[in-house]
Amino acid sequence: MSTASKAKQIIKSVVEIPQKLINFTTNGVSRIFSPSDDDYPKSGVQPYEGDTDRNKEH
Repeated sequence: MSTASKAKQIIKSVVEIPQKLINFTTNGVSRIFSPSDDDYPKSGVQPYEGDTDRNKEH
């Protein structure tokens, strides 16, 4: 590998690394602040109907 091609490769990596870092960060931020993509049913609040200590026989 010649010196010129090594220099081009170094310059290319110096440019690409900040671009990749910015892209990685913006993807994370956009995922955090984007609308939820959960596909849960809209069932509302479900009351707990389990046994409590007062209902148990001792």
